[in-house]
Amino acid sequence: MRLTSLSHKEVVDIHSGEKLGVLGKADLVIDPESGAILSLVIMNQSLFGRGNAKQSFSVSWEQIETIGEDIILLNQRKEVHDH
Repeated sequence: MRLTSLSHKEVVDIHSGEKLGVLGKADLVIDPESGAILSLVIMNQSLFGRGNAKQSFSVSWEQIETIGEDIILLNQRKEVHDH
């Protein structure tokens, strides 16, 4: 999978069905020593999608259950281990 193919995928929590946001332009946090992907950065529109304000937050790569054609399923209940 190419890095650019991750961008614009919607991120959804598998337990609540909540839409958490959209992966913006394939923003990743990478461990400089190992090259491993640690987390991805999700852009979330302002409240109710109104206005231009955007917020971003990171989720651990370990919490990703599945990456599909248009969606990334995330398990926010999964415990994250420090690297």
